[in-house]
Amino acid sequence: MVGMIKKEDVEKVRAAADLYDIVSATVTLKPSGTGTFVGLCPFHDEKTGSFNVRPSLGVWHCFGCGLGGDVFKYVEQSENIDFREAVELLADKYHIELHYENSGNGPARENTGSKRTRLLEACEEAQRFFVSQILTKEALPARKLLGGRNFSQADCERFGCGYAPQGWDNLVRHLASKGFTQKEILDAGLARQGQRGIYDYFRGRVTWPIRDSTGRTLGFGARKLYEDDQIAAKYINTPDTQLYRKTQVLYGIDLAKSAIVKKRQVVIVEGYTDVMAMHLAGIDTAIATCGTAFGAEHAKIVRRLIADDSLGAVQLVGPLKVKDQPLSSRIVFTFDGDAAGQKAALHAFGLDSAFLSQTFVAVADDNLDPCDLRIERGNEAVRSLIARAKPLYDFVIDAAIGRFDLTYTPGQVGAVKAVAPLVAQIRDRSLWDAYARKSAGRIGVDLEVMRREVMNARRQMHVRDEDAYASKRRFERDEPRVEPGADPYANPAARRALERRDAAEQAYYRIDDAVFIAEQQFMAVLIQVPRAIDRAMFGQLTIEHFMTSVFRTLFQAIAAAGGLPSDDTPQGLWMHNLTKAGGPMLNQVINELAVMPLPLPGDDGGNGAQPPQSNVPGGVGGGAAAVQLRPATPEEQRYATELLTRLLDMGFMRQIGLAKRRMAQLPDGEEKITLLGQITRMETARKDLQAQIYGNTVG
Repeated sequence: MVGMIKKEDVEKVRAAADLYDIVSATVTLKPSGTGTFVGLCPFHDEKTGSFNVRPSLGVWHCFGCGLGGDVFKYVEQSENIDFREAVELLADKYHIELHYENSGNGPARENTGSKRTRLLEACEEAQRFFVSQILTKEALPARKLLGGRNFSQADCERFGCGYAPQGWDNLVRHLASKGFTQKEILDAGLARQGQRGIYDYFRGRVTWPIRDSTGRTLGFGARKLYEDDQIAAKYINTPDTQLYRKTQVLYGIDLAKSAIVKKRQVVIVEGYTDVMAMHLAGIDTAIATCGTAFGAEHAKIVRRLIADDSLGAVQLVGPLKVKDQPLSSRIVFTFDGDAAGQKAALHAFGLDSAFLSQTFVAVADDNLDPCDLRIERGNEAVRSLIARAKPLYDFVIDAAIGRFDLTYTPGQVGAVKAVAPLVAQIRDRSLWDAYARKSAGRIGVDLEVMRREVMNARRQMHVRDEDAYASKRRFERDEPRVEPGADPYANPAARRALERRDAAEQAYYRIDDAVFIAEQQFMAVLIQVPRAIDRAMFGQLTIEHFMTSVFRTLFQAIAAAGGLPSDDTPQGLWMHNLTKAGGPMLNQVINELAVMPLPLPGDDGGNGAQPPQSNVPGGVGGGAAAVQLRPATPEEQRYATELLTRLLDMGFMRQIGLAKRRMAQLPDGEEKITLLGQITRMETARKDLQAQIYGNTVG
């Protein structure tokens, strides 16, 4: 049995791991104040960014769902693994050798990777195997199919096209020779269990690697080549595994991500060859779903990449102009113009209003898919297809109206009856009214007739009004969706949302006073820049200097963590020790304070992070040097001293008040005189403190 990972190795990984790089692989982050970055939370659906990352502290926190922590916690949440696996995964990424404590039941081992890491390695090895097979004699049908679609050998190499041989267990035997167990091969979705052992899942097919946005292979898509294939489906995909979830993967996202972020545009097509054709035609934002319709989970991924909050807390909605780009921001679906394509377009109506306000539809003449369009008419026709896309709402409504002969009154009434339920599904109150006007004008009926039909349809369908264009306060929270019949308390985000809503809606305890603000700001400075705190003044603080219960408890946690850290304490270790001392009750408080903007000029100009590995001599691998607590700027030192003075001053005030009240209750005598002397000394000390900091005295 393997023991725990040695603590010094955990700290090496923590020091080497770049939180900004890890988070930005899946979330578009934008500067927001001193060394802080904001984006849309990857752990709950939201339209306004409340996900904050402070790379210099190695801390992240979402003010929407309440989740937060260090780089290990982020990997745990995003990869759905435990702490040990998160350390091992990051150690693999940064090439750090791990050592394990001897458990007493056997020798300690070196790092052989987590289960998830092994599955990733198995998929990568399978991809190498498939690519190696594409040039074999047996793969001629695969090369003919790809060549017939106007893809060159170089194109196939660019997109990772491969070939799965027809044999029973070619891939299984290859992976076994590389040291993978049968369980690992099965768990990666590369094989199935048969009566005589395991056998290849992909056989006699062209393959495409399905990767995440960082380029890691999670699974495969494969096209049928032979009529005697025992699987009748033309296309098959890796079954859902620990790595691969069909509702959360998008083919081509690794190739398109940077262009999507830059152009704020994404083109969603229906097949692997369509993605290839789009990219080769110059549409480098193309992606495709894998064996399922585009759904809410896919929309989350896309929204995080194209979100625009260039006006700060105001989340911009709708097609927006993008600097240096000919097209506005948009999500373009390439549907067929036939009934199936219109059905797919109607399915997209179920997505949220803000997303749909930027959604367009592109349909080629003769219902050609992008790959066939490129073959028949060239790259320019593909580019023109995307440039001529029309808004989704217009596409669906126009298609419905186009079925009727509007020359006659019955045709007009039929069009109204067909269009009203479609307009009714538009949840944004301004948009549905605008489309009701537009539809009434095109059909040739009075606006009130159309509005009446739409309102009736909305009532029957129980459609609720939304304002997709409404700006939100920065920390306004989006309620997590709970499916009917589901247990809302099974979702931690839903539980926290309910708890926070209860706290926000109560009327018996409101916090908006100078005492709370001073204590909150002081704790934020202490956590973020502990070297800004004057040690002598800090030594005078006691729990009685804090009135707010959470900060009284946090002060005790700081003491339990060893008090102010020494200047040479690694930054990550300071946060780890404090979080560990605070326990589950204070974790969220510490995370929020760690990413809370301070009313100070940035030490880095607000331009970005101080990457954790920036101080690592010679990079990582042989051993990473931990990043020490950074020195405080003069402004931070002044602000910290000002806050400390406020706390100490309030402490004197409370002690003097208590002493005077007690003195008023005492009879004349020695005890009263002694107490008067104590009061005089405290008042003198208070005036000296004020004079030292402010240059004057009060009273």
